[in-house]
Amino acid sequence: MFIAILTYKKPLEEVDRFLQAHRDYLAEHYAAGDFIASGPQTPRVGGVIMIKANNREAVDAIISEDPFHINDIANYQIVEFTPTMFCNEELKTIL
Repeated sequence: MFIAILTYKKPLEEVDRFLQAHRDYLAEHYAAGDFIASGPQTPRVGGVIMIKANNREAVDAIISEDPFHINDIANYQIVEFTPTMFCNEELKTIL
């Protein structure tokens, strides 16, 4: 399991120019089963994506497709972790 923490490098006006393309990218990876949850940080300085992937190389490949990455809009901090506790059994089966 991985968490991607995005930090914007550009002003929000520039971020917003690529927001729909970023949302389309998110939708594609939710449909593929790669993403578990995502959303903006508060305050709006970036975002967070929870990613289900087998290894860091797979995460890097997924991130490389993000319009925010392609257009140099955000920096990405990738955190790998092993979930050991869950709020319910259904979530455990997804992960």
